[in-house]
Amino acid sequence: MAAGRAIELVIFDCDGVLVDSERLSVKIDQRVLAELGWELTVDEIVHRFVGRTAEHFRSEIEGHLGRSLADDWEEPYQNWYTEAFERDLAPVPGIIEALRGIDTDICVASSGTHAKIRRSLALTGMLATFEGRIFSAEDVRSGKPAPDLFLHAASQRGVPAERCVVIEDSRFGVQAARAAGMRAYGYAGGLTPAGWLIGDDTTVFTDMAKLPDLLGMAPST
Repeated sequence: MAAGRAIELVIFDCDGVLVDSERLSVKIDQRVLAELGWELTVDEIVHRFVGRTAEHFRSEIEGHLGRSLADDWEEPYQNWYTEAFERDLAPVPGIIEALRGIDTDICVASSGTHAKIRRSLALTGMLATFEGRIFSAEDVRSGKPAPDLFLHAASQRGVPAERCVVIEDSRFGVQAARAAGMRAYGYAGGLTPAGWLIGDDTTVFTDMAKLPDLLGMAPST
């Protein structure tokens, strides 16, 4: 970081950054969309939806179908996600080591609901690490790629935007970080191609365990 811009807060996305959920979710999203009559490839789903809110997902489906969905439209599919997460959800490779090596304030700011974020962190043993420092798109007016969520997290932690960095794995997430005036670190070790993350004030990387070094922090001993 440039002189005068020491890192005081590292803001983590959840899905695909802390928990290795995107591969599970996207496959189930594909099944759900097919059930509704919309056939999309995994790459198309990643491009359209990864990093966005559930409300955006619903709105896009309604736009494609040309009709509104019932309020409980997701109910028949919830067990698909729940069973997959309880069976297979794991931390992103290298994230536990990375968290041990970061010597400043950390928090989570995710497009998921508070309930979803907490469940994912609990299943992977990270809930205690982030307890009291979890922020959701439910907390703000506009989700990613708007900057609202990251600015809200920074405000709640009492840190100016220029002293925050954001760890993201989606193109919408890095766009939101840039819009917030925060430096982005785009993790390309998951489903999102590195080329989708490249941009101003963004460092793209593929090994999560090396994140403390990228941030200029000495690894823990």
